[in-house]
Amino acid sequence: MNKIISFPHIGNYYHPIKYLLEKLTSYQIEPSPPITKKTLALGEKYSPSDACIPFKYNLGNFIESLEAGSTILFQAGGGCRYRYYAEVQEKILRDLGYDFQFIKMITKNRMSIKEVYHIFKELNPKLSRIHFFHTFLYTFFYIVYMDKIDVIIRKRIGFEVEKDSFLKTQKKMFQDFSSHHSIIKLTLSYFKYKIKFKTLKINKPKNCLKVGVIGELYTSMEPFSSYFLEEKLAKFHIEIKRYTNMTYLLFVKRFMKKKMLRVTRKYCKYTLGADGLDNVYRTIKLSKKYDGIIHTKPFGCTPEVGAIPIIKKVASDKNIPIIFFSYDANSSEEGIVTRLEAFYDLIKYRKEKK
Repeated sequence: MNKIISFPHIGNYYHPIKYLLEKLTSYQIEPSPPITKKTLALGEKYSPSDACIPFKYNLGNFIESLEAGSTILFQAGGGCRYRYYAEVQEKILRDLGYDFQFIKMITKNRMSIKEVYHIFKELNPKLSRIHFFHTFLYTFFYIVYMDKIDVIIRKRIGFEVEKDSFLKTQKKMFQDFSSHHSIIKLTLSYFKYKIKFKTLKINKPKNCLKVGVIGELYTSMEPFSSYFLEEKLAKFHIEIKRYTNMTYLLFVKRFMKKKMLRVTRKYCKYTLGADGLDNVYRTIKLSKKYDGIIHTKPFGCTPEVGAIPIIKKVASDKNIPIIFFSYDANSSEEGIVTRLEAFYDLIKYRKEKK
């Protein structure tokens, strides 16, 4: 039987993850099918009732992958309740009768490069340390470069002249990034696309509306889980700022704690768990130059529930409008759109009044 590796979706990060798995193993790599309402329905059906919505999306991803023939599943884990996902999801899937190998990339709430090497060495006994570290480093730069390009896209996509010009260029970029194995070539490709995205035709007013998106990591980075929030904002011709991405979570966040505690000392004397402190800090930073803030989270996300009263206090002190979206399996897109339109009208009115 052919071995097929699969993993859950989270935004466009399936591109570098697929690249990593293809280069380090000799197996077929098939990311979970694109997320749909069916994905959520499957996750909702078999998840504990109090599980957060990212858990349900992940479980639905795994079920669809197994139904499509996958035999090896990868899960990351780490941070808040996410560190317990792997064990619970594996138990649910085995109770459902699926036969598979389950691999956890993060153990004890941390990622050890040495342990990750041994995981891939078991999958590919011919794997050398040099090839592993080179591929891991390439994937690191792949993620960093795509995140840098995303910053440019969010600033400009809402003002594109040619419809879908940014998305078409981004698709070509991923194909290009995934076709190399040389970090030098990848870097040259990054600078090429950086210029391309900055030269795509836009019609952007000098004093456009600017909105910052903060909140829990999954609903920030997976478009389907937030009902394509950033896409809707772009249609309102808004410049978007989002801090949370893989570069921040994996490489930057660990160096930010002292600075965040210093900036938020009026409101926080200690961390709030997961991204709670981060979002208080971001509210302060965004209030200086942005017209509004949108906070997203899964229903019942404890760290964000704890942070919200503080964030409200900061927004009130800084006089910046903020709206909170909490998502679960029963969220109504129509209700979300209505609230978003009202928020847009508010920040537009305030901008014009100024």
